[in-house]
Amino acid sequence: MSLAGKVALVTGSTSGIGLGIAQALAGAGADVILNGFGDASAALAEVGRHGTRVGHHAADLGSVEQLNDLFAYAEREFGGVDILVNNAGIQHVAPVEAFPMERWDAIIALNLSAVFHSTRLALPGMRQRNWGRVINIASVHGQVGSVGKAAYVAAKHGVVGLTKVVGLETATSNVTCNAICPGWVLTPLVQKQIDDRIASGVDPQQAQQDLLAEKQPSHAFVTPQHLGELVLFLCSEAGSQVRGAAWNIDGGWLAQ
Repeated sequence: MSLAGKVALVTGSTSGIGLGIAQALAGAGADVILNGFGDASAALAEVGRHGTRVGHHAADLGSVEQLNDLFAYAEREFGGVDILVNNAGIQHVAPVEAFPMERWDAIIALNLSAVFHSTRLALPGMRQRNWGRVINIASVHGQVGSVGKAAYVAAKHGVVGLTKVVGLETATSNVTCNAICPGWVLTPLVQKQIDDRIASGVDPQQAQQDLLAEKQPSHAFVTPQHLGELVLFLCSEAGSQVRGAAWNIDGGWLAQ
């Protein structure tokens, strides 16, 4: 499959899942816009080695104004966005009655509201060009709950619901909208949960295996490469009638 001539914007893509997806898209021929905080030079070099055009914009997606700037940059420098991958996310773990209000607001802003705003900004250009893909990186937590993750679970359930609505609203067009629901992927968010177990005295290897065994029957992490390949499928003609779906890639988590 070739995505030559397409422009992909992947949010939260200077490391982890987003970077893996950006590399897959560039490997298929797409020009790629990276987004994320901090020094993006390593990510730019990794994605750029595929030979397609790559750029970076450091928008804070919790700010609608900065999201507007990001899409203005995409239009000005790349001619618009054909493939939008909403990947950026943050996490905080605490019981509901002790959940800090500012953390709730920040998680909802980035994990849910930013997905809405990015999608509404991308859709007009996709409709005009008569082709587009909106791919939301949700989570198994978009379909089930876990103790202590009220904001994250609420946001990811919202993303799955939003995906269904956009999938319906674009159903008669060449634009599709779908969600991918990963289980455990060894990202910094997940590594922190492993580190918390290690800090309580658990052996590092045991801490990792215990985390996997609690939820993921395969006892193996989903990788950014797995997710990148699934994104490519959803961008392909074979994926053109996958609409409004929440696609589990979770080592059997939701099969239980």
